[in-house]
Parts: sequence; C-alpha cells; structure tokens
Amino acid sequence: MVENRRSRARFELVEVTGPSMVPTLAHGDRLVVRYGAQVRPGDVVVFRHPLQQDLLVVKRAAERRPGGWWMLGDNPFNESGDSTDYGAVPEELVLATAVLRLRPRARDQRSLRARLSWAASALRVLRADSSASSRLRAR
Repeated sequence: MVENRRSRARFELVEVTGPSMVPTLAHGDRLVVRYGAQVRPGDVVVFRHPLQQDLLVVKRAAERRPGGWWMLGDNPFNESGDSTDYGAVPEELVLATAVLRLRPRARDQRSLRARLSWAASALRVLRADSSASSRLRAR
C-alpha cells in the first residue's frame, strides 16, 4: 500500500497493492480511509505491520483478541502475511478504517457501454462485513 504523506488528515486516499484482499479489493484500487475511527469486527483496516512498522497493511479485522485485533486477508489462496503469521495486531498499530473503494478505469474501457459498466461498479461503500468476519475466523 502507498501512503499519502498527509497522515494527519481525518480522511485520506491510499492505494492498494497486492492480491491479499481479492475479491473485496484489487491491486490498484484506491481507498478513502478514516483515521481514528472505531474498529468493528469485519471492517477493512489500515495498520502498521507489527514486525516491520514502516510497512502499512490493508486487511480485515476479523475479531478482537487478547493483545489486539486478529487481521486476515479476504483471499484464501494468497499466502500473504496476516495474523496467522504474526499474531494479534496491537490496538495502537491500527490507524484507519476503509470507508470507500474506488476502482480505477482500465485503459481499454473506451466504449460507452464499458465506461457505464465501470461507473456502476467503481465506487463502493465499505462497511463492516460480519459474515466475512465469521468466515475468516473459521480458517
């Protein structure tokens, strides 16, 4: 994920890199995140990696456990780092919750039909997904 330098803003635009959150988020998606928001199980969140704190990570907060939040990616086929590798993420490392996803338009989407299809699916409100949280805890 690429961090915008104005981290003191209440809302900020960040870019997703990697496949760990597919199908919810894809590489290149942009997120509007809210810093300081209360985290609920099922929220998509931005946090500092517990072992490499200069790295920002986007995952789903599956549940609160002793020691912090249990974070998991939505993509069960991607073996990227999550709480199964480094344990619960301390509360103080959780920075923001994702509010909106904006999927960029592909360069080959030139026809009116392709552009309308993109417009209908590009902007998505991200809410806590308790069903995803339950599914992820079962893994």
